[in-house]
Amino acid sequence: MDGMTARQDSVDLRIVGMTCASCVSRVERALKKVPGVVSAEVNLATERAHVVSGGPVAGFDALAAAVGGAGYAATRLDAPAAPDTSADEFWQVVIAAALSAPLLIGMALHMAGARFMLPGWAQCALASVVQFWFGRHFYAQGWKALRAGAGNMDLLVALGTSAAWGISVYALLTTPAGQPPALYFESAALIVTFVLAGRWLEARARGQTASAIRALIALRPDTARVRRDGQEITLPVAQVRVGDVVTLRPGERIPVDGSVIEGEGSVDEAMLTGESLPVTKQVGSQVTGGAMNLDGSLAIATTAIGADSMLARIVGLVEGAQASKAPVQRMVDRVAGVFVPVVVGIALLTLLGWWAATGQLERAVIDAVSVLVIACPCALGLATPTAIMVGTGAAARRGVLIGNADALEAAKNVTLVAFDKTGTLTEGKPRVTDIVPATPDDTPDDLRLLAAGLQAGSEHPLARALRDPAAAPATRFRAIPGRGVAGDIAGRSLILGNDHLMATHDIATDELADTAARLADAGHSLSWLAETAPHPRLLGLIAFADTAKPGARAAIAELHAMGLTVAMLTGDGPGAAQGIAAELGIDQVEASLLPDAKAAAITRLRAGGAVVAMVGDGINDAPALATADLGIAMATGTDIAMHSAGITLMRGDLALVAATLKLSRRIWRTIRRGLFWAFAYNMIGIPLAAAGLLSPVIAGAAMALSSVSVVGNALLLRTGKK
Repeated sequence: MDGMTARQDSVDLRIVGMTCASCVSRVERALKKVPGVVSAEVNLATERAHVVSGGPVAGFDALAAAVGGAGYAATRLDAPAAPDTSADEFWQVVIAAALSAPLLIGMALHMAGARFMLPGWAQCALASVVQFWFGRHFYAQGWKALRAGAGNMDLLVALGTSAAWGISVYALLTTPAGQPPALYFESAALIVTFVLAGRWLEARARGQTASAIRALIALRPDTARVRRDGQEITLPVAQVRVGDVVTLRPGERIPVDGSVIEGEGSVDEAMLTGESLPVTKQVGSQVTGGAMNLDGSLAIATTAIGADSMLARIVGLVEGAQASKAPVQRMVDRVAGVFVPVVVGIALLTLLGWWAATGQLERAVIDAVSVLVIACPCALGLATPTAIMVGTGAAARRGVLIGNADALEAAKNVTLVAFDKTGTLTEGKPRVTDIVPATPDDTPDDLRLLAAGLQAGSEHPLARALRDPAAAPATRFRAIPGRGVAGDIAGRSLILGNDHLMATHDIATDELADTAARLADAGHSLSWLAETAPHPRLLGLIAFADTAKPGARAAIAELHAMGLTVAMLTGDGPGAAQGIAAELGIDQVEASLLPDAKAAAITRLRAGGAVVAMVGDGINDAPALATADLGIAMATGTDIAMHSAGITLMRGDLALVAATLKLSRRIWRTIRRGLFWAFAYNMIGIPLAAAGLLSPVIAGAAMALSSVSVVGNALLLRTGKK
């Protein structure tokens, strides 16, 4: 549609049955073939698919059919989760290992020179149970892959172990009596056992990566005590309605978002901020579901429930980040898409090469088996998503919400951090220091009441500094973004704001210019008060002072220690901006910026070669947050700022900025390390196997351990260990 943006809808699915990165590529290809689907991203670690369509999203049945045609199953995210089968899988590993143990012991004794081996048919019986019962999953999934015209890890395992089992049966049937047959039943059985064990360990480790989500969800109580019809009744949280009054006793978790209407006490909001410190709540205070009520009896008027609650939004952000796909993972998925056919080709060449070189078919088959089972697309597929899952979960527990994998990648490349001033670098609680009338006809108290009346309808930090219950509120109030406010009081049309606002109304400020310059040089923020009707004239000047947040200077110093440049972009005047900048050690300052000018400043910084992170908290910061390579919003600010940012800091501690950038670098180091080992396993293991230097048993063990080691590498992010 020319001149219009096409509507896009999205849906998320749970995918069942994936085992490696090749599976991811196949499911994505199948989903993209559904009419109307624009893009599909599948995440192996979370087992989720995110599908975007160019209009109303394709129906679930069509998407599920496409996934089924590829050899997998799709369910809705809100469908009941599959029952936990980890205990059954564990016992399968134990029994398979018990059946394989006599084969392994016999092989070990034979290699040590002992003359003990189980009879051939006994070996065949044990290996067959492991191969075709405990390994039946490999055949089922491998066959589905073949029917879909692709390959996966299951196909490699099925081909390799079947070849080892088949050549052993052939030798058992054809070797002349009196000669010991060359049997490889132990290879087939042990490979199946190793792969089963590896997948069980991998599944357990992957389950741990989702612990952040489970911990967040577990914070909300299942029930709430609600006042209805003069009585307190206990209800499931799902039955609580907006407006209901919920009562709390000391030591109980808060079940809903709401506003305190009775009582006073302390609340632990560590689930929100990552910092376990008591926060005093009293009438009018906002509370968040999942926080812990420490020592007071409170009554709360419910303001948000279900998906609209802060806890649900946090869970949604973390789930979205964990399910998102980093750009590097897309490259890995493309590699995995051709991985299995290439490995099968190498195995075939190994078979033909060794057969031609030695004339020994069994030797050629065994080396080809080693090639098939050493190959591991699983590790390639898990290296990136598991690191992102663990890293974003660890960040969430510390009060940092990372929106998606793109934000993580941008964070690791940041070279310049730009801060908003008011409410971000400063407390955002300015106080009035000076009120200077323009003429002797007005007193400072007169001007204060007029200014307070104008600001009665505003939530700007300067407005809070002027609050006065004796002031008559203005009528026809209107906010002028980036400039100030306007309204009528007692028949007078008034404006209160910065130099730009005065200039647009042709109000001269020359008579107080020297006073304004002196106050600005001292680092004060200035607002002019003027009358526009019936007689346009300047009424006076109001000066405010704000203080830097505790720890702001140390946070800036930490960013400098990381080799980053620090800038400040503010709508305040140059004097106030330079005063704070000098106090905190900021490198670059741009002042008197309107919201669009902040975004333009970010564009200029990026054009100069900087990778820019913008940190802000207000509505006026939203354009700059969206323009920057990385937007970092303070959750202590406005919703629109958080929606415009890729990362949200759940408390106003500026030290979290450097901590977030460090964590992103650490996550990417973990990803690179995981990918290095995943590629190394294959780049070293496959040639060694093709050269006949690896037995199938060792190859199978290495393949199983590769996935476990990659996931274990990611889990180190949870503990802080390097």
